[in-house]
Amino acid sequence: MSTLYNPLIFTIKNPKISLKPHTSLPSSVPTYRHRKFPNFSVQSSISSSNEPEKPSFITPDNDKADDKTVEFVDEWGEKSETEPGPVTKLADSDPPKYEDEWGNGSPGVDVSGGEDEKLLELKRCLVDTVYGTNFGFRASSEIRAEALEFVSQLEAANPTPAPTESPELLDGNWLLVFTAFSELLPLLAVDNIPLLKVEKISQDVNTNSLTIENATTLSSPVATLSFSATATFEVRSPSRIQVEFKEGNFKPPEIKSNIDLPETVDLFGQKISLSPVQQSLGPLENTVAGIARTISGQPPLKIPIPGERTKSWLLTTYLDKDMRISRGDGGLFVLVKEGSSLLY
Repeated sequence: MSTLYNPLIFTIKNPKISLKPHTSLPSSVPTYRHRKFPNFSVQSSISSSNEPEKPSFITPDNDKADDKTVEFVDEWGEKSETEPGPVTKLADSDPPKYEDEWGNGSPGVDVSGGEDEKLLELKRCLVDTVYGTNFGFRASSEIRAEALEFVSQLEAANPTPAPTESPELLDGNWLLVFTAFSELLPLLAVDNIPLLKVEKISQDVNTNSLTIENATTLSSPVATLSFSATATFEVRSPSRIQVEFKEGNFKPPEIKSNIDLPETVDLFGQKISLSPVQQSLGPLENTVAGIARTISGQPPLKIPIPGERTKSWLLTTYLDKDMRISRGDGGLFVLVKEGSSLLY
C-alpha cells in the first residue's frame, strides 16, 4: 500500500520557467505497518513533523528476506541493493584446536604423517642433546634445561594415552639415556671412581608376568660387573603402575681376556701415568685368567630387598615403538628400546 500526495506546482519569478505538476511519488515510498505485539501498539502516524524521515527496508511479501536480496530506499527515492546475508551464522574459519605453548596438538590424539616426522625429530634432538652426559649426571644446567624442554614437547604429543593397554609397545628391554631428579644419581657417581664406568642401565618390562627387572652394568679394564633388581607391578590406571621390588641379583663378574689400561687416569684432579702398570700386564693377565676360570659358571647371588622403600609408582607420560618417558617418585626417566635406530 502506498501513500499519495496532492499535486504540487512550483513557480519561480521568471515566468518563462515553470515546473510541471508531479502526480505521485513512486510506489516504493515507505509505509509504516502495524506490527502485532502482545502488549504494545504502534500508531501509523508520525507524532512530530520535526523528526527526520527514516529510511526503511522493503521486504518481499512472503517475508523471506534471508533468501532474497533486500531493497533499500534512501530519502531521495533511489533504490539500492544490499548484500545478501550469510547462509549460516557460523564462522567461516575452522573451530579452535587445543595447542600448548609450543604449538603442539592435544595430547593423546592420533598424529598425521607430518606430526610423525616432528616426533621423530624431537626424539633425535633429545637423544643427541643428552649424548655424552653420563645419563644426565654430567649435563650442564643449559643442557638439562634443553633436554627437559624436549621431554615436555614429547609428553604433550604423546601418541599412546593408555600405555598399560598397549603391551606390544610397553614390553621389551628399555635402555636409559637420560634421567633427572633421580635416585639413580648416587649410582651414576660411580663414574667418578678411576677405571670404573657405568656401562648400561636398562629396564625389562614383561606385561604377561607383570614383572620388571632393572639392570646395571659396570665395566673396568679388568672385568664387567652386572647386578639387577626384580619387581612385580600392578596396573592402577591406563598410564600408572604400582611397583614392588622383591630381590636383588648379583652376577659373577665377567673377566676380560685382555686388560686394556688407559695411559693416564684422573685422580682428584691430577693425571697419573699408568705406564709402569702396563709394563707388568703379562703376569697380571695370567692371574686374572685363573680367577676367571674359578668363578665362571657360578650362579648369581640373590638377596631379598626388605623395607617399605621396596614400593614405588611409575607413570608413563610418553610411549611409542622407540621411546618411553616415565615419571615416578624415583625421578624422570627417558628410555629408548633396545635395537632402536635412535641409538645409532
